[in-house]
Amino acid sequence: MPATTCLVLLVCAAPLLFMYAHLGGISIVVNIVLLLLAGFMVNGPYALITTFVSAELGQHQSLSHNAKALATVTAIIDGTGSVGAAVGPFLAGLVSQKGWENVFNMLICADILAMLIVSRQVVKELLRLRRGRRIRIE
Repeated sequence: MPATTCLVLLVCAAPLLFMYAHLGGISIVVNIVLLLLAGFMVNGPYALITTFVSAELGQHQSLSHNAKALATVTAIIDGTGSVGAAVGPFLAGLVSQKGWENVFNMLICADILAMLIVSRQVVKELLRLRRGRRIRIE
């Protein structure tokens, strides 16, 4: 259930980013705690997706005997994350000229977009889980 785990982390990330934007300046301790929690919630899905999707693809029938194809797909997944890591600071620099609150709003919007994208896979996972339980019960 990696997509469901990603969705839960992303759902937790949005309010933490909002809290960090508004409460991060209270004290250094609050800043550190909120930054650690938000970082975990934001980076957790990325780490889970890059590792689990690659492992899942390794078991897929179409790629099982083709190491080059698996390496290509894994590189595309990892490269997409690297593009995001490169574009994110650039966009943050542009948006920060209008104020740092806008940067956090941009991050929250990106988080919500990620939730929408992963929600389709969550539905598939939950349906598969439901089907599996129904088979075991009958």
